[in-house]
Amino acid sequence: MSEIGKSVRMERIFDRNTHRTIIIPMDHGVGAGPIRGIIDLPATVNKVAEGGANAVLGHMGLPKHGHRGYGRDVGLIIHLSASTSLGPDPNHKVLVTTIEEAIKVGADAVSVHINVGAEDEAEMLQDLGRVARQCDEWGMPLLAMMYPRGAKVTSEHDVEYVKHAARIGAELGADIVKTNYTGDIDSFREVVKGCPVPVVIAGGPRMETEKELLEMVYDSVQAGGRGVAIGRNVFQSNDPTKLVSHISKILHEGYTVEEVLKV
Repeated sequence: MSEIGKSVRMERIFDRNTHRTIIIPMDHGVGAGPIRGIIDLPATVNKVAEGGANAVLGHMGLPKHGHRGYGRDVGLIIHLSASTSLGPDPNHKVLVTTIEEAIKVGADAVSVHINVGAEDEAEMLQDLGRVARQCDEWGMPLLAMMYPRGAKVTSEHDVEYVKHAARIGAELGADIVKTNYTGDIDSFREVVKGCPVPVVIAGGPRMETEKELLEMVYDSVQAGGRGVAIGRNVFQSNDPTKLVSHISKILHEGYTVEEVLKV
């Protein structure tokens, strides 16, 4: 029965026809406070939903204060991990929410954050494994944010580190892996081939132009990526609804970047 639950919930996150997804993370409020773009959560959720986002992602405050009963429907992913920029190590993530609590607020999936290579990697991997087993029991899809970070990592976008991090997520039970884009189609294809579950790309730091962002989205799809999980580059843009609509045309309608920008 749990597999049925996962299947039903996955359909609320991934488009049934393209099997791709547009996820807009809004978990930044815990780490950085009320930053521009997510000060008014309900307004931002509505903007990205109207643009065609498949799901929004955030902490327990999101369904309490931001997820709404009007406008276009959008999936809900509850983030279980947290840390703040005021802590001694902002990269040290701990679990602050349980799967049972996420179920009570109507979550369609949960997510955890893992910094592969960090000093506390062992603790985070232990959390990932435990959460994955619980997700299997409850029929809840698990998105693992797998980032290569640590003393041995020379570049967070190097294909060798990224594909290793992505594979760890899948091996330990994640149903979806979010990780960094490696910069080009050929290298990211290695990441996708080495990961047996859908891979979505993170947005990363703020980009200078919309075209640059759309080109990354388009190239990731050509490599076999199954979508995006982009936060600040979307909700801090001048027009989040329009930008999500452009991403949707690439992911779900097969547009090229040039075609989207002409429209």
